[in-house]
Amino acid sequence: MTTTPINEPGHNDPGKVESAENAIEMKEVEGLSQSQIVRRRFFRHKGAMVSLAVLVFIVVLAFSSVGIDFQIFELTVKTAGWWQWTWTEIPVSQNRGRPTLSLIPEFLGGDGIRLGDHPFGQDTVGRDIFAVVMRGTQQSITIMVIVGLLATLIGTVIGAVSAYYRGWVDSVLMRFTDIIITIPVLVVGAVVGRAIGGQGAFFLALVLGFFVWTGLARLVRAEVLSLREREFVDAARVAGASDSRIVFKHILPNAIGVIIVNTTLLMAAAILLETGLSFLGFGVTSPDTSLGKIISDNQAAFNTRPWLFWWPGVFIIAIALTINFIGDGLRDAFDPRQKRLPSERALKKAEAARAAAQAR
Repeated sequence: MTTTPINEPGHNDPGKVESAENAIEMKEVEGLSQSQIVRRRFFRHKGAMVSLAVLVFIVVLAFSSVGIDFQIFELTVKTAGWWQWTWTEIPVSQNRGRPTLSLIPEFLGGDGIRLGDHPFGQDTVGRDIFAVVMRGTQQSITIMVIVGLLATLIGTVIGAVSAYYRGWVDSVLMRFTDIIITIPVLVVGAVVGRAIGGQGAFFLALVLGFFVWTGLARLVRAEVLSLREREFVDAARVAGASDSRIVFKHILPNAIGVIIVNTTLLMAAAILLETGLSFLGFGVTSPDTSLGKIISDNQAAFNTRPWLFWWPGVFIIAIALTINFIGDGLRDAFDPRQKRLPSERALKKAEAARAAAQAR
């Protein structure tokens, strides 16, 4: 006597599994616009949400604790922070410069949970490291944002124009891109940083932004080359739309996923590039500071005061990781091929509803 195997929902029939998954996904996005679908997918990415919360916390902490001191040309913005020290003050040394931060309760043999006057310790001069690290974080974040935005603007425009017009325009722009690619960014940053590093983080960010857009330009070009042959572009041409309107109103919005994801990667690379330049002495210069410069200034005290390296290193790693995780979340949200696997309960419910519909 033979028995017919019973297919459990979501296990033994790949066709049914795929059908159930598609039914669940279609039901979840039913009636939603593309922006709402992207937003929902992004909010469901736990890593991106945690990273976004951590990044916002770091930004708010850095810019509120020691205040803002920004100057460019004739524009000066200066506000006071809630922290008792600034990054230029030299208070009296406490606890031999060691961190006063304690996170171990007294019943576990620690000093109790407290911050103290200098939670991150003091450097060899006596400056409060918390205030110095917060100022360094401000400068590094400023450079990261400016480089990301400027490189995105240049790379997007060059890549889109090159792909849309093709011909000699494509040849000229892509050869120019190839020339920029062959120039080592670290060497350019070192040379220019030595010349204008004293002008502040803003000018250093502008220089770096003019040299790190090449990869994005190539990606945008490839995306626009495929989009320019689509029906909606032909319809826009027939309707009499100008070339600029077709590129910036019809094509680029459909390539926004590639642009946003690669912008996050550019920003993560920018903060690491600035850190390397400042560590080598070619980035932000005194009297200002950045995370890389803090490590460079205190490298002689590595064996005696290691906390001078811990804190700027932690913030460098945290910012770079959070930007990368946010980029992963955006990639998954914009890519329609990325699917969230439904639970076993959802699969069974979808299959039962489909069977009931067929029975009717």
